[in-house]
Amino acid sequence: MTNTTSSSPDHGHGHGLTRITLTVFLPFAGGYFLSYFYRSVNAIIAPQLISDIGLDAGDLGLLTSAYFFTFAAFQVPLGVLLDRFGPRRVQAVLLLSAAGGAFVFSVGETRSMLVIGRALIGLGVAGGLMASLKAITLWYPQQRWPLVNGCFMAMGGLGAMAATAPMEMALTVTDWRGVFVVLAIATVAASAIIFMVVPERKGLDTPAAIGEQIRGLGGIYTSGLFWKLAPLAMTTLAANMAIQSLWAGPWFKDIGGFDRDGVATNLLILAFTMTIGFVGTGVAADYLTRRGVSLKAITGWGLALFMAAQLAVVLELDPHGLSVWVLFGLTMNIAILIYPQLCAHFPLSHTGRVNTAINLLVFGGVFATQYGIGEIIDLWPVEANGAYRPEAYQASFGAFLALQFITFVWFLVPRKRD
Repeated sequence: MTNTTSSSPDHGHGHGLTRITLTVFLPFAGGYFLSYFYRSVNAIIAPQLISDIGLDAGDLGLLTSAYFFTFAAFQVPLGVLLDRFGPRRVQAVLLLSAAGGAFVFSVGETRSMLVIGRALIGLGVAGGLMASLKAITLWYPQQRWPLVNGCFMAMGGLGAMAATAPMEMALTVTDWRGVFVVLAIATVAASAIIFMVVPERKGLDTPAAIGEQIRGLGGIYTSGLFWKLAPLAMTTLAANMAIQSLWAGPWFKDIGGFDRDGVATNLLILAFTMTIGFVGTGVAADYLTRRGVSLKAITGWGLALFMAAQLAVVLELDPHGLSVWVLFGLTMNIAILIYPQLCAHFPLSHTGRVNTAINLLVFGGVFATQYGIGEIIDLWPVEANGAYRPEAYQASFGAFLALQFITFVWFLVPRKRD
């Protein structure tokens, strides 16, 4: 099943790029900024959660990954809803769940309450990227999707940056509970802006009935190209999010030997390089594909560098420096190029379901990776100063790097066309 030009709407007809940016790109970007802030903030507040609630590494991994569990669980229905009702209405409603979750998290006194809050947040931001990618496919020409996607994801990088040193500064004014109250209010505001400002896309085909849309998922999940690309997206994106949003913070403290301010600064640098990587990936893909280089080749070389950075972390080649983490940040989201590759393979009317079909695997993988790293770390006794042991990090990070290598080899094996 391949896409055709007849599937594409008249992108931008009657709407200049500036207007599209103001009324489509930026409102969705605000929601994605919050999504990444929620995703990353536990790396900073982990010490407070451990001391206030009494969590161990496994508890911390479960708590943080609850976000990813509900996020992943909602991906299939999300794709159907996006293709049926459009990104504007779906995203505006979902963000209200995130706001409710932030409030529950702010008042939680037990692990269970915090898990429920994180789970509601995960459900509420489940459409943060997918609704936005759907809007991008509706409003921008196909040849610009990788570039626009990269620029858009940089807004998530800014959210991750805000969850590091700026978050540490906010904790000098209030505690983590106060921060989450503010986040709840900001999320309600983002929902209202999307609902009131984003226009509906006119002139598209009438969406198929829900039953037909659900049956259309079969064509996605039985696609040979899907199963060639999706496993690599799952393992690499799962590792990057599990580490960046939680385990990089403890690693900087326990292996790098940094104090709280140093950890926050390093996480800010990591988020900054990730943001540069988002934009750089989009710009490089746009430049190279116009000169005949395939997205598959760009994806392969980029992910090889990402795995090399992880190997350097596992081997502790520069434990007190940031060189390998800069490479990690710059390359950690190269796998996002898999999304436009698969979207171009299917009709435009399927893009919501295609993206969420990948995301179901990716965020299910994040849940398993983030929780799994914590459980593996708990196999080693904690140091006298409360630090996790170096061999625990090596075993946990190394195990999930091995999974990435397996899917990378599968990605490189030539396939028969669908």
